[in-house]
Amino acid sequence: MTKTGSKCAVLGARGHGKVVAEIAELNGFSDIHFFDDRWPTISNVEHWNIHGNSEMLLAHATEYQTIIVAIGNNSTRLEKHQALIAHGAVSTPLVHPKAIVSHYAVLEPGTVVMAGAVVNPFSHIGQACIVNTAATIDHDCDIAQGVHISPGAHLAGGVQVASEAWIGAGATIKPLVKIGAKAVIGAGATVLRDVESDQTQVGIPAKPLVKKEI
Repeated sequence: MTKTGSKCAVLGARGHGKVVAEIAELNGFSDIHFFDDRWPTISNVEHWNIHGNSEMLLAHATEYQTIIVAIGNNSTRLEKHQALIAHGAVSTPLVHPKAIVSHYAVLEPGTVVMAGAVVNPFSHIGQACIVNTAATIDHDCDIAQGVHISPGAHLAGGVQVASEAWIGAGATIKPLVKIGAKAVIGAGATVLRDVESDQTQVGIPAKPLVKKEI
């Protein structure tokens, strides 16, 4: 548990940011500062104040005990996270108290694990990842940086997910499957074979999405 009274900055004041802010509070952060590039057009999100934009956060990066980038787009989230780290920011992983994360698992900085999620032994989750509500990551999985595992997605043992891939809500990944960088797995898909980088697969079993000519 983080020491009560410590400051947490959240970059991104949309729905995902609200969830991250609550998890930060449940981890003992009582002083939550939001930042968003729509500021000053918007000045608050729910009861939290927005204190500035991302450039202002960079200028004050060392003032916070942790900073979490709460942006859904994988590439943008990772880019903003890396910029903050380069400016001296600390970004600890945040885990909801009702998630289960094995003490043999490794979570890298900036990663958030939502309520009901499970991360089993000897899995590794890279920087700035989202393990969303009720997602499960079984033993010996390797999740690279900037990945989003959506709500209710299930990764069986030994799955490898390369950087900035997106696993859709309710998707299921067979053991030992490899998901390439920036690949997209559609909601509810069942993936039985390796997926190439930049490829979108959907369906049961999952197959590459073919766009129809108009």
